[in-house]
Amino acid sequence: MNSRALVLNQDFSPLMVCSVERAFILVYLNKSEMIRPANGHKLHTVTHAYPMPSVIRLHRYVHAPYKGVTLTRQNVFKRDNQECQYCGTRRDLTLDHVMPSSRGGQHSWQNLVTACKRCNAKKGDYTPEEANMPLKRKPFKPSYALFLRDVTGSNHNEWDEFLEMKSA
Repeated sequence: MNSRALVLNQDFSPLMVCSVERAFILVYLNKSEMIRPANGHKLHTVTHAYPMPSVIRLHRYVHAPYKGVTLTRQNVFKRDNQECQYCGTRRDLTLDHVMPSSRGGQHSWQNLVTACKRCNAKKGDYTPEEANMPLKRKPFKPSYALFLRDVTGSNHNEWDEFLEMKSA
């Protein structure tokens, strides 16, 4: 089983993602409470069936330092859904500076996008407007909550209200 559960702090703020097994143990040991079960799924023992946790909340507050999303190549790829922000392909991906670094462009969330090698070479030392290559989506710094959701690689609708996933 490779299902995941969202762990909320006592104040309902997202804390981490863990395995369903670990979440169940935390509930069973009365260290947390189940907030949302996983839509009809059950965990079975020899004699019992228990609802599978999807969202749990810890009974005690855990002090966690601010968690930001680190700017890495892999995290930019995740934010951009593993596709070129110019043509949409998922092959031969690399990073592109929207404002070229040779022209003062920073190495930041707002200036880096995923691009295929072909589009990156075609854009060259120009901005997307100068190269007539519009971006599919403006680059942004992702929230920690967004990355908590995306780390699972699947859609957990039960998590939406806790991760503040509002349509943009």
